[in-house]
Parts: sequence; C-alpha cells; structure tokens
Amino acid sequence: MRIREHKKPFGFEKPSRPHGKIIIIDERCKGCGFCVEYCPQDVLELSERFNKKGYHPPEAVNDHACVNCGFCRMICPEFAIYTVEDEPVIG
Repeated sequence: MRIREHKKPFGFEKPSRPHGKIIIIDERCKGCGFCVEYCPQDVLELSERFNKKGYHPPEAVNDHACVNCGFCRMICPEFAIYTVEDEPVIG
C-alpha cells in the first residue's frame, strides 16, 4: 500500500493566522482588568507601574499571540485599548 504525501490540503496553501498590534493609552485606563480577563489568548496582564490616575494599566506580555479579535477594545469602558492589524503569522 502506497501512502500519498499531500503538501497542500485540498490544493490550498496553509492559511495564515491573523495578528494584531495592541495599543494601550495608559492615561485613560482605570485599571479595571476587564481586558486582561477577557483576552482569549492571555496576551495582557496588569503592570506593576502606575499611571497618572494611580491605576495599574495593562501591558502586553504575549503580544506575539494576539489574533486581533478586538475583545479588549469592546470590553474597555474607558476606550483605553485597541488593536490594529499587523503582518499575519504563517502557520
């Protein structure tokens, strides 16, 4: 029995994974942590530093894992975080 090698499933290239760049406006943040809790890729965590209001803004610790889903943008009550589409990651 001969096993065929398929490099392209169904004749298509492997799709690329979307990637996003996270922009955080520290001075708008009130440190609620919603963006950290609702990020499905665990990209964010609250930082140790303080902003001018005395809150801990989030920081991207796994920014390579961001898939530009926009949950952080949608859940932020202060409009302090958003993502922009970046180069897609192959694989």
